[in-house]
Amino acid sequence: MSGFVEKPEPLEVPGLVHLHTGKVRDLYQNEAGDLVMVASDRISAFDWVLPTEIPDKGRTLTQLSLWWFDKLADLVPNHVLSAELPPGAPDDWAGRTLICKSLRMVPVECVARGYLTGSGLVEYNESRTVCGLALPEGLVDGSEIPAPIFTPATKAAVGEHDENVSYEEVARQVGAETAAQLRQTTLAVYSRARDIARDRGIILADTKFEFGYEGETLVLADEVLTPDSSRFWPADEWEPGRPQPSFDKQYVRDWLTSPESGWDRKSEQPPPALPPHVVEATRAKYIEAYERLTGTSWS
Repeated sequence: MSGFVEKPEPLEVPGLVHLHTGKVRDLYQNEAGDLVMVASDRISAFDWVLPTEIPDKGRTLTQLSLWWFDKLADLVPNHVLSAELPPGAPDDWAGRTLICKSLRMVPVECVARGYLTGSGLVEYNESRTVCGLALPEGLVDGSEIPAPIFTPATKAAVGEHDENVSYEEVARQVGAETAAQLRQTTLAVYSRARDIARDRGIILADTKFEFGYEGETLVLADEVLTPDSSRFWPADEWEPGRPQPSFDKQYVRDWLTSPESGWDRKSEQPPPALPPHVVEATRAKYIEAYERLTGTSWS
């Protein structure tokens, strides 16, 4: 059992129809048929949406996504139409709302890995493969993979695990041509982003993208290259063979599994509220990632 500890009631906004409440984002549709995507300050871990919000998280995710969309525009088009506040929307949506094209979404989490960690490390330790791709012997937690790999997953409902699948399974589900396009675009975008991040002293260990189609054109959707969808590590502290310090919600995961939280992840009990020091430290991680990547101060 998992999901929302406390599922929020969607706001009713004149001219907008509420479509979906996700782990982090609320989706609406405007009268023109465009999607209105609002990033909340909610945070999830271990398939639970926690009861405590992280101030400014929605704004940092949205503003960082906009920055990356601009950097990637020559590689792949994106779904953003406007970052203006829709008429009648509450003021606190400012800075965390995007008006986007409505796409025919591909039901695949497109994951690129340049370093070995997380679920990839678990599989590697069992079989020396990740999503069925053979990797060399001798890799450890945090090792750089000889070349970036495409390791897709099936998209899961809130409270369910995304499940790693083979490339062949993706091709079976969406067709060989679409699968090849997803793999090529995912690795091209990852490689561009990895190089940009590296220039700013950050290792982009892995990340996930979502794509949809506008007619026959593949379009980058959702958010992109944020601490919610990526593992960012400080390059000057990288040391394979151990878990790496990170600019993401790993801090929250670590606290939840610590004795201080008192929570048993294997139980069916929901996780506890985050204490103020964890909230502030997590907020600082998100803002530091934004500032180091963009080179601009958060305000």
